[in-house]
Amino acid sequence: MTGYGVADGPLSSGRIQIEIRSVNHRHFAANLKLCAPLQPLELDLRNRMRERIARGHVTLTARWVEVPERPASARVNLERAQEVVEALSELKQSLDLPGEIDLGFVARQPEVFQTQGFEDTQVESVGVFQVADRAVDALLAMREREGETLTGELRGLLGELDRGLSTVEARAPQRLNSERDRLRRTVAELMDGRALDEDRLCQEIAIIADKLDVTEEVVRLRTHIGASRSTIESGEPAGRQLAFIGQEMLREINTIGSKANDAVIAQAVIAMKGTVEKFREQIENVE
Repeated sequence: MTGYGVADGPLSSGRIQIEIRSVNHRHFAANLKLCAPLQPLELDLRNRMRERIARGHVTLTARWVEVPERPASARVNLERAQEVVEALSELKQSLDLPGEIDLGFVARQPEVFQTQGFEDTQVESVGVFQVADRAVDALLAMREREGETLTGELRGLLGELDRGLSTVEARAPQRLNSERDRLRRTVAELMDGRALDEDRLCQEIAIIADKLDVTEEVVRLRTHIGASRSTIESGEPAGRQLAFIGQEMLREINTIGSKANDAVIAQAVIAMKGTVEKFREQIENVE
């Protein structure tokens, strides 16, 4: 599900802001964008989000909104400086070069003169986690509001499936009677006035009726609709379960369509297939 949450709070005499966004995804996937002092906390932050967010592609961004004012500290690596001076002295003597060894040149060499600013310091994890938790709270609140709207849409789609299925249930017995009468007329025309074998005709009608019977599919589809409603009302993360049920509903509807041989049922099947596709699309937004 999509969502957005942001929070900020004091940290190390400065102020940090954490922003969390989520978009639809089949599983939990996280992308963290952290400034240098927070990078050691990446795994902990990822796990804390995983405990509360079941599905979604989540992006967490942490930034300083008030950078702590800390003077940079500097230090000289005397051992490294000595190595540079000795190397320069050896070079000067070996090649008989004029001039003196310059202090500025030595200081500019790698690892000789080092500074340490705030980015190199450590921050307390508790303060970071508190801000991150509040950002997750805001994100979940937004997702919950979206979920309430989505729940209403899913209920409406299940209601449409109920009505389509009722059409199939009402039409199925009439279709069998129509098929029986059609078969009688066809056989009578073929017999051209000769006597019909009623027993054999009844057997053939029974075989055709069995092939066209959709009772089992209707019962299973009705069960799937009920299971979807129960899952939605449970309040638990149900996206994967509903995705599976949606797949099974489409399977039953396709079977009913293959057995239909009736315009009214065929139209109901087409409508129900469209409804299930909408249902499955919306399920992608469900945690």
